Amino acid sequence: MIVTFTANPSLDRTVALPGPLERGEVQRAVSVSQESGGKGVNVSRALVASGLETIAVLPGAASDPVLAGLLHDGVPFAALPIDEPLRTNVALTEPGGVTTKINEPGPIMDAIQQEALIGLLLERARGASWVVLAGSLPPGFPADFYATVTRRLRAAANGGTPLIAVDSSGAPLVAAVADASADGVSGKPDLLKPNAEELAELAAAAGFATASTADELEADPEAAAAAAAAVVRSGVGAVLATLGSKGAVLVTADGAWLATHPPVAAVSTVGAGDSSLAGYLLAHGQGAAPADCLRQAVAHGAAAASLPGSTVPAVHQTTPEAVTITALRKD
Repeated sequence: MIVTFTANPSLDRTVALPGPLERGEVQRAVSVSQESGGKGVNVSRALVASGLETIAVLPGAASDPVLAGLLHDGVPFAALPIDEPLRTNVALTEPGGVTTKINEPGPIMDAIQQEALIGLLLERARGASWVVLAGSLPPGFPADFYATVTRRLRAAANGGTPLIAVDSSGAPLVAAVADASADGVSGKPDLLKPNAEELAELAAAAGFATASTADELEADPEAAAAAAAAVVRSGVGAVLATLGSKGAVLVTADGAWLATHPPVAAVSTVGAGDSSLAGYLLAHGQGAAPADCLRQAVAHGAAAASLPGSTVPAVHQTTPEAVTITALRKD
């Protein structure tokens, strides 16, 4: 069982444009689609598409369109009832896959609701192999929320499972890596899944490596691996850094690898990183070696980019045999 946790889920609307976005002009959409979303929700959707057992933990009223969408798609979930509606995010996609996203902030939840949400996760995480803590945090949540939840999960497991993955950005990402142990329990994840921009942000904020831009890291996998290796040395178990069309880098304490996929006809990049994480978890659950977990991650991400909107691929739609793996230096 893989449990995903999305504190700030969304209804994701994707508007496909016939040409480049023209600011200040009127443009007619080619198509409009919507899916229940948020990073953790997307991971669960991708796992369900491949027949894996998962449950998405999130806030939301029973009548909320996000929960209705999960019911429609057959994605198991456990929701903490709240009064405020969940947010709606809009993605504008241009031919070639260029995507512009407009994300709402999300509902406000007080300290009591935040604690109830953690309690729901702890309950559902019993016996899970992985827990994925993913996405932005709603307004008012502390920046170290994911680090706190990680410690709570580990304390409840008393040295057993689950493994914990974090996929976020900004202050919650930095806090998840910078966290110091409390009562002997670390708040750092077993797996961190940044994209190039987030890895650059992390390096600059935490001083793990010479600051590089996202474009520089995508163009130089060795630099991306060096930045990720510094994060691993800080106590994170592994870093899976997605580099857009350039593939992805995986760094563990034992090695570093680059995976690349032949170019695909990109339709929408929405959810591609979430699908990559799902592919990694799928392979890990099958006992695959780290490099082969990376292989499936990149195959999933490439397949997702070739699909419209925030559609997630099933494993049979991926081509891991087309992925090239190259060993890298970590430092």
